[in-house]
Amino acid sequence: MSEHGHSHGENANARQLGIALTLTGTFLVVEVIYGFLSGSLALLSDAGHMLTDVMALALSLFAIRIGQRAADRKRTFGYRRTEILAAAVNAGVLFAIGLYILFEAYGRLREPVDVETTPMLIVAVLGLLVNVVSARILVGGSQNSLNMKSAYLEVMGDLLGSVAVIAGALIIRFTGLTWVDPVLGALIGLWVLPRTWTLLKASVNVLMEGVPEGVDLDTLRAELTALPGVEDVHDLHVWSITSGENSLTAHLTVKQAPPGLLASVQAVAARHGIDHATVQLEVPSAHAGEKGHLHP
Repeated sequence: MSEHGHSHGENANARQLGIALTLTGTFLVVEVIYGFLSGSLALLSDAGHMLTDVMALALSLFAIRIGQRAADRKRTFGYRRTEILAAAVNAGVLFAIGLYILFEAYGRLREPVDVETTPMLIVAVLGLLVNVVSARILVGGSQNSLNMKSAYLEVMGDLLGSVAVIAGALIIRFTGLTWVDPVLGALIGLWVLPRTWTLLKASVNVLMEGVPEGVDLDTLRAELTALPGVEDVHDLHVWSITSGENSLTAHLTVKQAPPGLLASVQAVAARHGIDHATVQLEVPSAHAGEKGHLHP
């Protein structure tokens, strides 16, 4: 029953992501075209950020589809890390886009470009409506899925970008201050860059099998060492297969394993957000004289 319900939840999330991806992807094309026609850097930078939404939505949808494939003899963990590989590529491209927006904004501040506010305003309003609809579609699944939550937050971020473009179009229309457009474009670019950098660091950390964020390795080691019968903990490794799926392996030195030790290890791991723990029990003399077997 649990697996059946989980399958229905995944399919529902996939449908929601598919609808939001279609809406956002279609509007992205419209925004890019009118961004060039109007000459608005703010509109183009917002399109760049909407591209991040399209890629994030596509990534989330792809992760659901590919993650449903079973493990095989070549990939014993299945295909769940595909999400992280795609996220790293995504982050690199988006970081380059953010830098280009800043470079273009600097050039336009030095040499102002005329901006057609009418198409800029119309497209920004339409973009706001698309983002509102997409956010309403995704908000339900974001309550119980980190994958869906990240997609929802991307859309909400682009919604704020649309609001900024609308404000810029109105200011330029009524005041004639064309420098507002590149300034808004730069602000949107500056908003995108740190989020992209965070995504890139998190992706690389998973690919390097680093300790997952939120896991204190020293505290974890201390709690395992404090378990009844455990004299030492070594060869302790904690990593993520993909976002939200953490694993642990460890060697525990024990003279005689008390009843329930493995269950206690699982309980400690669960408190640290680790849902898969593998331990090896060893007697104190297991590595006596083995100089090559040293673990921090």
